Amino acid sequence: MPSSSKPFYTLDKQAWWERLWFLLLTITFSLVLTWLYFWWEVHNDYDEFNWYLYNRTGYWSDWSVPILVTTAAAFTYITGLLVLALCHIAVGQQMNLHWLHKIGLVVILVFTVVAMAAVAQLWEDEWEVLLISLQGTAPFLHVGALAAVTALSWIVAGQFARAERSSAAPYRACMEEEPINDPPCPKEEHQIGLVVILVFTVVAMAAVAQLWEDEWEVLLISLQGTAPFLHVGALAAVTALSWIVAGQFARAERSSSQATILCAFLAVVAALYLAPLAICSPCIMEKKDLGPKPALIGHRGAPMLAPEHTLMSFRKALEQKLYGLQADVTISLDGVPFLMHDATLRRTTNVEEEFPELARRPASMLNWTVLQRLNAGQWFLKTDPFWTAGSLSPADHREAQNQSVCSLAELLELAKGNATLLLNLHDPPREHPYHGSFLNVTVEAVLRSGFPQHQVLWLPNRQRPLVRKVAPGFQQTSGTKEAVASLRKGHIQRLNLRYTQVSRLELREYASWNLSVNLYTVNAPWLFSLLWCAGVPSVTSDNVHVLSQVPSPLWIMPPDEYCLLWVTADLISFTLIVGIFVLQKWRLGGIRSYNPEQIMLSAAVCRASRDVSIMKEKLIFSEISDGVEVSDELSVCSDNSYDTYANSTTTSAGSRGGGNRAKTHRPE
Repeated sequence: MPSSSKPFYTLDKQAWWERLWFLLLTITFSLVLTWLYFWWEVHNDYDEFNWYLYNRTGYWSDWSVPILVTTAAAFTYITGLLVLALCHIAVGQQMNLHWLHKIGLVVILVFTVVAMAAVAQLWEDEWEVLLISLQGTAPFLHVGALAAVTALSWIVAGQFARAERSSAAPYRACMEEEPINDPPCPKEEHQIGLVVILVFTVVAMAAVAQLWEDEWEVLLISLQGTAPFLHVGALAAVTALSWIVAGQFARAERSSSQATILCAFLAVVAALYLAPLAICSPCIMEKKDLGPKPALIGHRGAPMLAPEHTLMSFRKALEQKLYGLQADVTISLDGVPFLMHDATLRRTTNVEEEFPELARRPASMLNWTVLQRLNAGQWFLKTDPFWTAGSLSPADHREAQNQSVCSLAELLELAKGNATLLLNLHDPPREHPYHGSFLNVTVEAVLRSGFPQHQVLWLPNRQRPLVRKVAPGFQQTSGTKEAVASLRKGHIQRLNLRYTQVSRLELREYASWNLSVNLYTVNAPWLFSLLWCAGVPSVTSDNVHVLSQVPSPLWIMPPDEYCLLWVTADLISFTLIVGIFVLQKWRLGGIRSYNPEQIMLSAAVCRASRDVSIMKEKLIFSEISDGVEVSDELSVCSDNSYDTYANSTTTSAGSRGGGNRAKTHRPE
């Protein structure tokens, strides 16, 4: 066979490209996992996201469903490819992605990055929710990460053990390559899929960052509750992967490759072992220090059980024994305060059917007599915004179908003596006849109803001195976070803030100055539990029927118990990783002889799989093609006293020497 200037053990260009694709696959998996976790923890704010898109598009739909479906599909696809790649590595094979999967990988990566950027831009404070969520999940994420690193040590140890085999040395003296044109790799479709998923994920993340940037804060908040569990999961995963990492370490031909694999893996393991130092969850506390359960305020009533801002919705909320009700007040063209959140009537009434010409007109520009003719319940059954309409009883279904627009007077009569009211007012247009006096009209309606003043939480910031003079019993509530001195100067008694806008230290500071804080909108039990541990006095929620039944935080762990969990998980992981490396060293480091099948499975042969196939054919058919004994063709020469490759064959009667014995050559 003709000689070759390139040694057999040298990595060709294709091999390096495949390694880069594996790195890209790992990065894509990490991004898609983050994206999936983000959309899991922001389910508390799905309604907010849908409402935001409704204002932009004019069409109401649950946009979270297609996002979750596509994200889950992309994650499943990427995870499958990554598992296959790790399995290839574990057995010493190189995984060659089809070009279709490479395109898919790039597409998913780009889409994920773009989507994250979009969320950061348009929904910026939602990233704070991510940090908040980690307060609840960090301890468990830490244990999971330890398990993952420990598992990964099997691969690392295997690579470490194989590093000393240097099986390429016996091959390079007697194995030569011939240029053979092979068909393309049969797995190129995986590469396109990877590219597609990668681009899709990047675009999705950029879109969310652009349209819903505040929600990234929710991701951080969620980690406050999930980080302990995620840590445990990460430990388990890394521990499991250590088998593959150890295998790669053992297969490495150069000491530099060994050092790179070992240092990278140890860096990951060390970071996971020390991760609990950065975990700060309010639920890591003594049970005796847990404060009272946060009071619940029904957001527009109970909108998961009935159409929002209807008498049925408020009555359903009161059945849950709530602390209060929240309502958005708008004033009609003829001066009647009524309840409506949106600027128009299109989403929550049948105005497009009854009065198509009035559908896009501001709700406050219609007379009360016209508003009373509209149906405010059919939309709830038709669109099912919270996926709860199907759970209504037949009686509730009929009642919801016949709801009408609710006036403030009706709400005051229903809630009198039963709940506190958190009132938010919407300014009418400038051309509205009550533009300058709508505050006075609303205050007069409250006073005229006989509703107790001390049960009114007054949120509008306009004309507060006048309101305090007319209704001194109202609890002045601010919707903006300010310094304590400024709040006290304005006679503010309460704060109504989004749950991402306040920290535990600020909660303690406000409490020390007798300022109560209400946080909105809290729907998820995990978030409610986290805020409970943090000492939040009250929350506004759409999900009052569920949160009212939560007897205690989902989890509370004393600091001593968490430290014990942390140290125990780290020690178990460390012991397993060391054992895996020792086992891989013993398992792979002692292999001293080779045959054609082992050559195919050895990761020391770092050539592309198509070249290895060619070499295997040369080994098997060398006697036929060259008319010489296999032992002569496959003799091994080495300066490092490697064990010989022995292969006994029976030659034909007319072969050279007429013998039936294969020669065995020792390295000189």
